[in-house]
Amino acid sequence: MVKLSEPTPDHAAHTETMRLIAVHLLARARHAATGRFGLRPTPGGVGTGRFGPDNTQVRMSGATLVHETAGDAGASTRTLPVDGRTFGELAAFVGVDLVDGFSVGHDTPDLPGADHVVRLDDRAATLVGDWYAFCDCVLIRVLAERPDSTPTGLQVWPEHFDLGTDLDATPGGERMNVGGSPGDSYSAEPYLYVGPRSTARPGDPDYWNAPFGAAIGLGELAASGRPDQAALEFLRRGASLLTEA
Repeated sequence: MVKLSEPTPDHAAHTETMRLIAVHLLARARHAATGRFGLRPTPGGVGTGRFGPDNTQVRMSGATLVHETAGDAGASTRTLPVDGRTFGELAAFVGVDLVDGFSVGHDTPDLPGADHVVRLDDRAATLVGDWYAFCDCVLIRVLAERPDSTPTGLQVWPEHFDLGTDLDATPGGERMNVGGSPGDSYSAEPYLYVGPRSTARPGDPDYWNAPFGAAIGLGELAASGRPDQAALEFLRRGASLLTEA
């Protein structure tokens, strides 16, 4: 299981920088080739799946952009440290055009100017990558335990920058969102969440501690001594309460 680290004091600012990169560079690159913009956890961070005839992938590994191809003509990997580069330089590196409008939903962040200088700390970016890897392992385990829950695809939604899916708490029953955020307007601290699709908040009122349902932060998970087990118990508890409603 991935080791979780304590966020840096400026974690929120660096997470927002990564969200801008995820939306306006990574998701844009995938959308231009496939018409889809969902992302996924990748080694050290977040990125696209493989797309196009050259099996292209663009991703973040810590505070470094990675552009990889594996086509008939051979494989190549190029890297570019993000910190200190302009947004226009980063866009040229991943091969996207910032002139055309692009949206991933009503929460799409504003596009920075091409001359905007990006600041991104490698330690902060690596923590986000580690958090995605941790959440990915936990969520896949939960989905494997519920083979009849009809989940949608587990992916990083770039506009909210969370890794999530939705599924049935019980087959044919209450639908719920589950996932992990590296930090957002609700909480600057990374957290896991359970969000019922309805207004139901059955059973233990102490469990339902967030406006959207329930959340557990990185600090509480780390303090448990077994963050993977604490995370699984939190997610299972939400499903159990909704099943019993």
